[in-house]
Amino acid sequence: MSRGSAERSWCVVVPHHATGARLARHRLADELTDVVSPVLLADLVAVLAELVGNAVRHADPLPGGVVRVAWRLSPTVDGHRVQLRVTDGGSASGPLMRAATPDAIDGRGLQIVTGLASRWGVERDGLGQCVWAEFDPIRSARSDLVVAG
Repeated sequence: MSRGSAERSWCVVVPHHATGARLARHRLADELTDVVSPVLLADLVAVLAELVGNAVRHADPLPGGVVRVAWRLSPTVDGHRVQLRVTDGGSASGPLMRAATPDAIDGRGLQIVTGLASRWGVERDGLGQCVWAEFDPIRSARSDLVVAG
């Protein structure tokens, strides 16, 4: 894992289709594998997949049938703060956190985002509706955890 001193950002557009989440996950992993801890990367990939999946399932596309995906890596004294941003064409209700029952097959996406990200929110930007999630280095310092197999 390398530490850089400059802020870096990326922006890609993916199809407003189920394949969009996969493409976004792979691009994020390709860009950040050698930059952030494996545990933080896993959290980022999981949250990005949820946000893009929600955009595809619940919102309209941007012009051209796409979803805009961006991330920014900001160095801090404790590591890196990462912000993910997923912009779509919006929906009538906006993102809603639902209480999923144990046997429900969906409805947990924003609960996952809440559990993994330091904070998240929704805003309108010049393109459409943007759902963002931020990860602080202290909150993401779970990199010492070992997963038993």
